[in-house]
Amino acid sequence: MDIFKQTRRFFLSAAGEKRVIGRSFFGREIYAVKIGSGAPVGIAQYAIHGREYLTARLAFHHFKRGVAAGSVWIVPLANPDGALLSQKGICSAPERARKRLIGLNGGNKDFSLWKANGNGVDLNVNFDARWGEGKSNARVPGSENYVGEKPFSEPETRALKNITEEIRPDYTVSFHTKGEEIYWRFYQTGMRTYRDYALAKALSCSTGYPLGDAAESCGGYKDWCIEKFSIPAFTVEAGRDRLSHPLPESESRDIVKKCGEALYDFSFAIKRATGGV
Repeated sequence: MDIFKQTRRFFLSAAGEKRVIGRSFFGREIYAVKIGSGAPVGIAQYAIHGREYLTARLAFHHFKRGVAAGSVWIVPLANPDGALLSQKGICSAPERARKRLIGLNGGNKDFSLWKANGNGVDLNVNFDARWGEGKSNARVPGSENYVGEKPFSEPETRALKNITEEIRPDYTVSFHTKGEEIYWRFYQTGMRTYRDYALAKALSCSTGYPLGDAAESCGGYKDWCIEKFSIPAFTVEAGRDRLSHPLPESESRDIVKKCGEALYDFSFAIKRATGGV
């Protein structure tokens, strides 16, 4: 079963509050489900890069595990079109779009390394946070790194923007692959730096992943959350770096072993940090 069908089945069977927060470039639903109740409130999003679709299965585990404090909205498959292109290939795209996509992929019919959405935009550089200033940013559509025509040009990034602006979370966590490290910095200053570093260490303790630095990266969901809302926001790169994209199904077990308690533990850490415990 493909990852979109798995995500839809997960969404339909999930108890509690849930919603469709938007649709992808090709019209597929982007789902969100809520675990826990009350504050602090978090958002956790997964698989914003197509070839990182394995993280959606981590989302399913996080939903079952729940949180120790507060509540979290889980967005298990933020980029359904890109995920299916990577997992299933060009046959997953509408027939009208296939010729263009193959062209954007350099004439290659192998889409396993595809990161972008169905429009050739890398969603994690399409947010309005120093948009277009990243070292690896591209200015033409393709399989990765294209920033889009403008911030939030894509329906998938607008879906995350809208739910984030509505909920006004106390924190966000984005799960990617691969590399087994955690990114937390984006031009914070003053006490926010100390706060976010301490919370990043809590995530590090839960996962066993060290803290890393993506200083030359801009326009990501984490970056936007930090800059727009002044909240702590993190990117967790799950999965062993020695493996190739897309990570094999067998890596799910190791990812869940290391990251399976991340939301549960972190919800308690942020509750303590905000004086709730």
